[in-house]
Amino acid sequence: MPGYDSLHFTKTDLNEQEMYKLMIGSVVPRPIAWVSSKSKEGFLNLAPFSFFTIASRNPPTLLLSIGPGVGERAGTIKDTLTNIREVGEFVINMVSESLGEAMQRSSANLEPHRNEFEIAGVTPKICKTVDVPAVLEAPIAFELKLDRIIPVGEDHLILGTVEHVQLDPAVYAGDYRIEINNWKPLASLAGDFSGLTPTFSIGPDNSKDQI
Repeated sequence: MPGYDSLHFTKTDLNEQEMYKLMIGSVVPRPIAWVSSKSKEGFLNLAPFSFFTIASRNPPTLLLSIGPGVGERAGTIKDTLTNIREVGEFVINMVSESLGEAMQRSSANLEPHRNEFEIAGVTPKICKTVDVPAVLEAPIAFELKLDRIIPVGEDHLILGTVEHVQLDPAVYAGDYRIEINNWKPLASLAGDFSGLTPTFSIGPDNSKDQI
């Protein structure tokens, strides 16, 4: 599309929803963090979030952004944020295509005492370094301890230090590399989802570890 005339949108001319739609339709595909947490009373919670990425290599840190509640719970603090803040531990389970429907079931607005593991039909799995269960069926699970919470407007950035990684042997390619084609990650688009398309390389082989 070289030479096309750009459309321009300035923040002050848009409302929150309009800018949000531009961002989520442009920053794609996004991996899905299926976050398991536990309340200080011991109630389990499981919820998906697509504002998620790697924040640091050393210390190994993942970043998760959690917004306020929506729908019936509009404006309230999500249970995941409350649990992470109060307990200081959580697990990020990676979502494969085969877990898409279960993940979607766990996104419902439920009372804090309801167990989304049961709603989703997945199995809690004891972790090695945190007192929060992983999803047994997930191909990859990161056990994390809270580093810090950073408020950004109405949202909160959660930085978690990776303490332990659980892998399905089928996704491990050796030499600490992941065989992506063996777990078929599910990605979030603008309201829809996408699977893995055929992969390809660009540039020299040694560039892969730099991006």
